[in-house]
Amino acid sequence: MKTDEEMGLDRRGLELETDDEENQARHDDTDYSSSSPSPSSSTALLSNPPDDDHEECDSNWPQSYRQSIDMMSNVTVILNSPNVVESVLRGGSSLLSNPIVKPGTASSLVESSFSGPDEASLNKPLIDHEIPAPDQHSVPIPMPSGTPADDIPIQRPSFKELPPSPQCSTFQAFANGVNVLCGVGLLSTPYAVKEGGWLGMLALFGVGSITFYTGILLKKCLDSSRELQTYPDIGHAAFGTAGRLFISVILYFELYSCCVEYIILMGDTLSSIFPNLRVNCQGVALNSQQVFVITAALAVLPTVWPRDLSFLSYLSAGGVIASILVMTCLMWVGTVDKVGFHLGGTVFDLANFPVALGLYGFGYSGHSVFPNIYSSMKDPSRFPLVLFSSFLLCTILYAGVGVAGFMMFGDSTKSQITLNLPTEFVASKIAILTTVVNPFSKYALTMTPVSLSLQEILPSKLQSFFVVVAIRTILVLSTLVFALTVPYFGYVMALLGSIFTMLVALILPCACYLCVKRRSVNYLEVFSCVSIILVGVTCLCIGTYSSINQILGKYN
Repeated sequence: MKTDEEMGLDRRGLELETDDEENQARHDDTDYSSSSPSPSSSTALLSNPPDDDHEECDSNWPQSYRQSIDMMSNVTVILNSPNVVESVLRGGSSLLSNPIVKPGTASSLVESSFSGPDEASLNKPLIDHEIPAPDQHSVPIPMPSGTPADDIPIQRPSFKELPPSPQCSTFQAFANGVNVLCGVGLLSTPYAVKEGGWLGMLALFGVGSITFYTGILLKKCLDSSRELQTYPDIGHAAFGTAGRLFISVILYFELYSCCVEYIILMGDTLSSIFPNLRVNCQGVALNSQQVFVITAALAVLPTVWPRDLSFLSYLSAGGVIASILVMTCLMWVGTVDKVGFHLGGTVFDLANFPVALGLYGFGYSGHSVFPNIYSSMKDPSRFPLVLFSSFLLCTILYAGVGVAGFMMFGDSTKSQITLNLPTEFVASKIAILTTVVNPFSKYALTMTPVSLSLQEILPSKLQSFFVVVAIRTILVLSTLVFALTVPYFGYVMALLGSIFTMLVALILPCACYLCVKRRSVNYLEVFSCVSIILVGVTCLCIGTYSSINQILGKYN
């Protein structure tokens, strides 16, 4: 049985192997490493569906997933190689210009979003077939057959030769993990305590523990093959093309929904500063919250157009600092500014507990990025320690803000704790400003993977400047429509946590693990995974129904 460290070093093997067969096939690892494809081919996928041992990898959308997600959440890009951000964005996300570049370069490959993919690049198989024959004791993964250039849809640009994501140290991986986990969900933890009661906080620790375990399951799935580097890759290995497409769509919907939350958050926060603002436009009366929601959408709209978003990456990487700053300001208002802390609230509120569960779950939905962090680590064997440390710190922050905020404001606690802070205090103003700047800086980076995925499926004749700008503009305006239609930050966050966290962080990791490792999984792991899936499905159904019911109640 390999240790975690050995698995981290040998995870780049091309075959899925059972635990009792690893020692027989280990001698192949050295031979394979000398002739294997470059690890930078993050989109070369392997398919191993349960019922079809010969399914070809005929669909590789989205090819831009890894680069765009790394750019959104990986502070290593900022610390080590800022030029990588610019090169990726020039190629994939910011198609606002079409400079003449030499064929074969990363920029030229991604500029194919305008002019169509390079024919030579498309003729290359996704996985190199010239590899040593697999060991007879291993379980081979079917290889995609080469496809003639004429049969390949020209609208799919090749990201095969983009520069690989920079490797990160253990500390940088830890910073990435915290940056992903500790976001706007921190603001709603006091409201979650109010909704679920004090005993309801056990759900915070329960969800944190389960999602940590499922994060480890994703790591074990990645260890099965060197070609698996992202969450969609895992879905492809487990369920074939359908699994890859389903997981990709779910992850993009999650990102899109986060952008809706950012718009609502900025609108609510700004309206708390100017609560009496009213605008009457041609007979249409707009209150303060609606005015600032529209203002926030119009303000972020230009940020999705530029070719180089690296300047926003610097701000986005400060998400951890922003979270700690908000917590510090909250404690300052409670102690130095003498708002005070008071015991109160219910022990347990069963009726509103599903809402609290969704809010707690939203804070732990970072699984879409965990595979990227693991794949970029210099020492992958330390990933469990990185993941545990990230979850521990974020749980402490969530619990601390939740308890302190609820003890300060009790039953009057609002969906965002910053809305309760008295605006006459300097600490309150700092917290409010931070709450506005942080989502503003993250909006474009969060929307970029979504817009990139849509650009990939467009025919080459539609890959023009105006079409790309139109796509991104429509995406922003659609988030504005949703934010105006359902302007309830807490309930929307609970709904997203009930749907996406249960799918992305509980149900899918367990289902993928049981499929990918089906030959070596033991009975205890089967019981654990099935139990988590049942818990996830139950929470998804109850939480979704409760959140929707609460939202509809606002219109009655």
